[in-house]
Amino acid sequence: MKMHNPPHPGEILKELCLEPLDLSVTRAAEALGISRKTLSAILNGRAGISPEMAVRLSLAFGTSAESWLNQQSQYDLWQAEKKRKELKVERLFAV
Repeated sequence: MKMHNPPHPGEILKELCLEPLDLSVTRAAEALGISRKTLSAILNGRAGISPEMAVRLSLAFGTSAESWLNQQSQYDLWQAEKKRKELKVERLFAV
């Protein structure tokens, strides 16, 4: 089922993982084995969750990698659907 205007996964990461554990961006980035800049970009919605990042998050927070990729996919699809009318696409099948 398609979610209506899903949040960016970085928002979920911040609110449900970092804040309850009182983790700073620096500490969380160290634990994930990534740079603070990379994590900050995800948390602020400027970067998405890659498959590797999904695995890192699953290992660090005891979640599934699939759940992180699902969240990213739902967010990306919602963003793309908002631009549907602007896309110039030729229909190649009969209705």
